[in-house]
Amino acid sequence: MWNFRRQFARSLLLLSHHNNSSSRTFPTVICSTQFIYQHVNPSISSNGFSIKPYGFPIFFSSSTYTRVGNSDSDEPDENELENDSERLVPSKDSIKKTELEREVGLIMEIIKRPGRSCIALRNNLEKCGVATSPELVVEVLSQVRNDWELAYTFFLWAGNQPDYAHSLRQYHSMIGILGKMRRFDTAWTLIDEMKRGGKNGGESMVTPHTLLIMIRRYCAVHDVGKAINTFYAYKQFNFEVSINSFQDLLSALCRYKNVKEAESLMLCNKDVYPLTTKSFNIILNGWCNIICSPREGKRIWWEMNNRGIHRDVISYSTIITCFSKSSETKEVIKIFDELIASDINPDRKVYNAVIHSLAKSGLVVKARNLMKSMEEKGISPNSITHQEQLKKLF
Repeated sequence: MWNFRRQFARSLLLLSHHNNSSSRTFPTVICSTQFIYQHVNPSISSNGFSIKPYGFPIFFSSSTYTRVGNSDSDEPDENELENDSERLVPSKDSIKKTELEREVGLIMEIIKRPGRSCIALRNNLEKCGVATSPELVVEVLSQVRNDWELAYTFFLWAGNQPDYAHSLRQYHSMIGILGKMRRFDTAWTLIDEMKRGGKNGGESMVTPHTLLIMIRRYCAVHDVGKAINTFYAYKQFNFEVSINSFQDLLSALCRYKNVKEAESLMLCNKDVYPLTTKSFNIILNGWCNIICSPREGKRIWWEMNNRGIHRDVISYSTIITCFSKSSETKEVIKIFDELIASDINPDRKVYNAVIHSLAKSGLVVKARNLMKSMEEKGISPNSITHQEQLKKLF
């Protein structure tokens, strides 16, 4: 009987551990940034067609911290006590994250105080006693990215702290914020500082990505001319200007609905940057999925054919998806049959678009048969296939 009670109590203890550990999560702040920008102050117009791109940083907070609760049982065995003590010892990474959260919270409390001038803000930051670190700067900038004045004041303060100098990541974060808020002159000032090697001097810190950030920011505000001038500035920084760089410009233009300008730029520069499948795919995607114009998409589709540009699976996927969204089932079937007759193998995205179009048009049997054919070729349906298409099938 006594053994039974001990086993029963031990079961409750383990259940208590499971509930405490699996149901209590607390968010921690971790910042991840992605950037795509570049720069050169394009105040002087260049000869020929001008277009401009735009870029900005994207910030994410995406981690959780799990805390293991203590058991209320009076008689856990020695192994359980040993395991508990091991799990309750915080790791070095956890301590570091917790300290970073505390420091970020302290900085944000100072920054967010209402009615403070920039001078008062700098004075309060000087008194806070927080040691500046690259992680701290990136996280604070991510939290104030929609207020360029606060972000810039903090950025300047952090850059003046001893034993710290901004790296490429911090500069890109700040340039992205300034570009987003259309403070392009201030952004160029930072790029000039980077060109001089930053706080400690030395070699230029500017990279092609720095300029791409600016290009994308210009494209976002539809300042095509300055976007193109920034692209021309690559040479001023002694960067290689390749077809890939040109395609980055086309992508930035199309991303922010400057598709007409991007197409003109591509065709006007065909002698410098030869027309390729990838370049045409960028324009095709712009018309089909950004502007959502099947008519213009079809025009580019036939332009590729007339110029002898090879159409790959991305080309087919783009045009089929466009016609599928616009419920032009006949066009979808026609182009899909053309794809099957070629030496190009359709991918999952193509199948999903065709199945969606067939199911939406009531051609359920054909849609089901196509799904079977898709699986027979080793392409398993994904969540889009099931969640979007199967609802219409059954």
